Amino acid sequence: MDPSTAALARHIRLGEDGALGLRSVSLDSPRVRSPHGHGLADELAALANSRGGTLVLGVNEARVVEGIAHEHLDEVERWVRRICTEAIKPPLDADVAKLQLANAAGTLEPVLRIDVPRSLFTHESPGGHFRRIGSSKRKMSSDALARSFQDRSQSGIVRHDQMLVPRTRRSDLDYALTARLLHRDAVLGDSQPTDDLLRKLHIIGTDRDGALSLTLAGTLLCTNAPQRWLPHAYIQAVNYAGERTDEGYQVDAQDIGGPLDAQIVDALHFVRRTMLAQAANSTDHPQFSERAVFEALVNAVAHRDYALAGMHIRLHLFGDRLELHVPGALPTSLTPDNLHLLLANRNELIVSLLARCRAPSGLGRTRMMDRRGDGVPIILREGAKLARRFPTYSLVDDAELCLIMWAQR
Repeated sequence: MDPSTAALARHIRLGEDGALGLRSVSLDSPRVRSPHGHGLADELAALANSRGGTLVLGVNEARVVEGIAHEHLDEVERWVRRICTEAIKPPLDADVAKLQLANAAGTLEPVLRIDVPRSLFTHESPGGHFRRIGSSKRKMSSDALARSFQDRSQSGIVRHDQMLVPRTRRSDLDYALTARLLHRDAVLGDSQPTDDLLRKLHIIGTDRDGALSLTLAGTLLCTNAPQRWLPHAYIQAVNYAGERTDEGYQVDAQDIGGPLDAQIVDALHFVRRTMLAQAANSTDHPQFSERAVFEALVNAVAHRDYALAGMHIRLHLFGDRLELHVPGALPTSLTPDNLHLLLANRNELIVSLLARCRAPSGLGRTRMMDRRGDGVPIILREGAKLARRFPTYSLVDDAELCLIMWAQR
């Protein structure tokens, strides 16, 4: 028996606790009759809002392995995944695995194991906000809910970009990506950076189990595929023919992932490619100012709200404009009208690390960020110089900042 399966079997024999839940499954094919979908969503969200844990489907609360019929196993798995993505907000990132456990007669029965990590976010399920206490779920009081938001940095009191990302480990760091952030702090030769240095830069930290994990900023800048743990941290780039948002008018589209500085460069290349494809334009008469686009992309990845797990940055290009939609309300006292006058950073650590990353040549700076607050004034000035019309900022439902940059006619 696999060691992890054997450990689970031993845990089941001890019964439910704060890290283990057991539920039998009955079907009225093709529907799951029990457990109820909303109740299961509450159970899963409660684990994520606490310290994480495992829920096993196919074992009843009396610790008896009943199993799930082979012909319905895939159906139940799809049902669980729909609950995680559709019934829980923000969507829950859980591992669902099929395995076999021995019943009382020694016969192996198929069950589903759902592993839920402690989440970066506070999840809401159909019944409200729950947490796991012992072997049961409890609805959070207003005080407990406020503490949960604070602990997970959604209140802005604790820096969200310094929070540890579940399931990451120090070994997930890419050395070449990490080394580009060290410069003055770099160790000599080919030596790996020390844990103390990585802690000093807030790239890693120690989780509650004593293991070294990556911070949100460390994951976004020092791993080749941050979307493995943060699937919402990417840029959706779309080029539309004409001036309409319609799938039938899409000319080109790309989901841009990777480390944040690579996302900026690749999104800028997407805009360049789009401008070159415009027959009426030439390199002497581009649609948009590349410097303004670069500054807008840097601001987007640096200042977006990464706590909004269901939202990503959207870069949409039209014949007459560029639209950049950035998840998150404006922090502190900022408004769309005073962005060019005031400076406030939602993600101080990400801003600090981006200031260590080299910028592409020809864009007026050597680093991705200069930390002086010049980005928005450059966007407004360079955008207006080319299009004879100032770019505009607006808030959408107090949850998304939209920048419209007008094209040169």
